[in-house]
Amino acid sequence: MKRLFDVICSALGLIVLSPLLLIIAIIIVITSPGGVFFRGVRVGKEGIPFKIFKFRSMVPNAEGNGKWNVAEQDPRVTSIGRILRKTKLDELPQLINVLLGDMSLVGPRPELQVYVDMYTECEKKILMNRPGITDWASLVNISQYVGFSNAYDPDRYYLEKVRPVKLKLQLHYYEKQSFLEDIRILYWTVWKVISRSEKLPKDIMSVLADAFPTERGIIHG
Repeated sequence: MKRLFDVICSALGLIVLSPLLLIIAIIIVITSPGGVFFRGVRVGKEGIPFKIFKFRSMVPNAEGNGKWNVAEQDPRVTSIGRILRKTKLDELPQLINVLLGDMSLVGPRPELQVYVDMYTECEKKILMNRPGITDWASLVNISQYVGFSNAYDPDRYYLEKVRPVKLKLQLHYYEKQSFLEDIRILYWTVWKVISRSEKLPKDIMSVLADAFPTERGIIHG
């Protein structure tokens, strides 16, 4: 049922959003050389790598080179890219990955190999799920772009503050996953993007409070 739901929703999404996607693509081409899409390699289900679709928000060949995470004022980010990243519009082309079967609408966000290599044996269970466009960790860290911007070292901020929360919630999803849970995550995703509220479901707040009792700023950010 989940795969059928993914195919139907991603196909409809691409059709309905096609005018917006075309406008964004044209603006990217006009304002910055280097193509429309970013096709970075991410780790998928069962550890199989795939190339993710995102609207390009940075200069060509910007990812990596010892610097993986991006702050708002990072010189690698283009002018239109800052808007795309803040509004999450750069993520919309991942509907193509969902249609192709690389990703799902809901699932743990696909990770870079450098961070997957750090997984413990317990954390490797995350790879049993197809990665998704959204999950509870995405909603908790919806403002992580701001955190990166305020951090002296965005990569260290990610490792010490963002990644532990992501892993905890991705393991929680692994244990609790169901079609109804996916629908609930999609509902909260739409609500959070529209409202920009810090509110989260009580059960998710409870998971975070138990695991990170002193990290209130991260839990709400």
